[in-house]
Amino acid sequence: MNGPFQIKKNLNNNAVIAENQLAQEVIMIGKGIGFGKKPGDVLSSADGDKLYLLTNEKEQEQYKDLVHSLDPAFIELMNEVIAHIERKMQTSLNEHIHVALTDHMAFAVKRLKQGLDIKNPFLSETESLYPKEFSAAEEVIAMINDALGIILPEGEVGFVALHIHSAVTNKSLSALNENSRLINTLADLIEGALAITLDRKSINYLRLVRHLRHTIERVETGEQVNSQERLANVLKEEYPLCYNLAWKLIKVMQTTLKKPIPEAEAVYLTMHLQRLT
Repeated sequence: MNGPFQIKKNLNNNAVIAENQLAQEVIMIGKGIGFGKKPGDVLSSADGDKLYLLTNEKEQEQYKDLVHSLDPAFIELMNEVIAHIERKMQTSLNEHIHVALTDHMAFAVKRLKQGLDIKNPFLSETESLYPKEFSAAEEVIAMINDALGIILPEGEVGFVALHIHSAVTNKSLSALNENSRLINTLADLIEGALAITLDRKSINYLRLVRHLRHTIERVETGEQVNSQERLANVLKEEYPLCYNLAWKLIKVMQTTLKKPIPEAEAVYLTMHLQRLT
C-alpha cells in the first residue's frame, strides 16, 4: 500500500493508526515510529518496518486492545520477534500474525505466571511436518525467555510453529490444527492395527508423517497422483495387512476432509506402513 499516511492516533512509541489518501486505515508498526508524533503528522511507507492493514473491524479492535492492555515493552518485543521470523523464513508474513502471535504469547506468559501448563499433544507431529517453522519457533521462544527471564514450556514451540506456518501459507490456524489432529488420529490407528509403538523421533515416522501431510495437501488442492494398478496388486498380495490398513486410513481421511481420495494413494501409503513393521 502506497503512502503518504496521515496519523490519526498515536497508539504508542512503536505503533500509530494512520490513513492513506484513499481514506484506508492502517496501523503502522515500527520501532520508534510513534515517538514524538501527533495526529496530523505525515509519514511515508518507508517510515514503518511493517504496515498492518485494518480491513476487518474485529481485527482492528483486537490489535488496539492488545496495544492498550499489554506492556509497551512486550509489544516491542513481539515486533522484534515477528521481524526475526520474517528474516528466518525469508518471506513476507500474513500481517494477522501481529494480532494472533502477540495475543497467544501474552496469554502463554500469563499462564506460566499462574502456574498453568497446557500440554501440546501434537508437538512431535508439528516438528515433523514443519521443520523450518519449528526451528524458527525454537528461536522465538529463546528470545522471549531471555527477554523476560522466564522458561516457557516446550509445547509452546509447537504452538508458535503453527502460527508461523499459518502466516507463511495464509492457512487458518483452525485448519492446521485439524490436520495435526487428523495425523495424530491416523498414527494412533496405525499403532493399534500393527500392534506397535511408534517412535516419534524415528526417520520412518518422520517420512510417514510428511507423506500423510502431502496426501492431505493433495486432497485439499485436488492434485492427482499417477495410477499404480500393477503395483497395487503386488502390494495387496505381499502385504495384505498394510494394504488393508492403508485403505482404512484413507477412509478416515475421506470422512474428515469430506473429499474423495484417489486409489493410487493407498499404494504409497502401504509402502510407508510396511517400513514400520
